[in-house]
Amino acid sequence: MMDIRLKRAYERPAKSDGARVLVDRLWPRGLRKEEAGLDEWLPDIGPSSELRKWFNHDPARWEGFVEQYRRELDSRGELVRKLAALAAKGRLTLVFAARDLEHNNAAALRSYLLELGHG
Repeated sequence: MMDIRLKRAYERPAKSDGARVLVDRLWPRGLRKEEAGLDEWLPDIGPSSELRKWFNHDPARWEGFVEQYRRELDSRGELVRKLAALAAKGRLTLVFAARDLEHNNAAALRSYLLELGHG
């Protein structure tokens, strides 16, 4: 079973996070790289600019966002496999900048990865 956690980029990194991967297309505002404590940044796993702008963190558009983002993820096999491989090694924390803890690309990506890994 995959252990995939979510954490805002502005929260302090912890050893218990395991591998920390920023999954946003844009670097979080005001965050210095040395403060982020990331193992990796995969900007291309984030939603396309068009999809991100359409969603605009509007919970009313969440279901449509997830559906479109999953289609985008289906075409990014190499990056998805990279994250799945990290998750297979141990805890993986998907790092994101959004304020909404439930309606963000990291939450949608986590769900996608867990379904792929049946975890």
